[in-house]
Amino acid sequence: MSADEGQHGDGVRREDRRPPPPGEAETELIPELAPMFPGAAPFLARFLPHSPPTHTGLNVQFCDLHTFLRYLHEQAWFGYLHVLLADQHAVVLVFEGRAVTAAALNTTGEQALGELLNLYEQGGVLSAHPLPPTYAHVLSGVGSRAWKFNLTEDFTGLHACPTGAIFYAGGEVVATMPAALPYEGAFPAPLRPQTLILPRSLAGWAHQQYTLTLRGRDALNAITDIHRSFRLQHGTGGLGFLRALWEKLTPAEYAMRGDLALHDLEPLLREFLKTGLVRDG
Repeated sequence: MSADEGQHGDGVRREDRRPPPPGEAETELIPELAPMFPGAAPFLARFLPHSPPTHTGLNVQFCDLHTFLRYLHEQAWFGYLHVLLADQHAVVLVFEGRAVTAAALNTTGEQALGELLNLYEQGGVLSAHPLPPTYAHVLSGVGSRAWKFNLTEDFTGLHACPTGAIFYAGGEVVATMPAALPYEGAFPAPLRPQTLILPRSLAGWAHQQYTLTLRGRDALNAITDIHRSFRLQHGTGGLGFLRALWEKLTPAEYAMRGDLALHDLEPLLREFLKTGLVRDG
């Protein structure tokens, strides 16, 4: 193969030219990934690699989506979810079991996550497609716009142009894809992808403040019996959440600060309200 034939559209070679590890005669070829949704308008959907689903045909009649998301969180799962209802689509990227970026036809981020939940609750069919952790990290920065490309030695993210897309991890090319943008741009990946929080319209409980009752304040006091029983039942995680509510953080703010999944806090908050530890307002 000539030098020209081994070039991608922007001058990046398809072959990894680093010295091979001991015992290997030649380097491995960089994989070219097939897009799962060729020509999709939302950027995230456009660059998702083809991946056979581990779960498919899920619908609201026999699968609670919040329970499924909790299951993925417990498994520290990597991949993406796709919901289809008639001609409406929504996708959510999952990193370590946490929804970190999402896209629907006209929205991205938290609003698109809300759109996926809405479509599912209206009868949409959901499938879950696994990805290698490296690919999931590369895609975690794909949002509503591409930025001017600036390849640094440790760049992690997606670079796209009219001739195709390149997946970078730590400055190295790990994959290419025949999916393009009409211009050159990049989607840098965050060092640690942050969990999406549902918008207020879908999770109003998560965006309001709560007041600790006398019983709730006693649960934070290490010398009380209530504290000992609370700690035994809910552990340090429950104490941290209750203390955050006492400090007037909303559940959404606490989830963002602690990089926690909001759906893990909802049943805990319900328990706090039910047992009289906190009240609304």
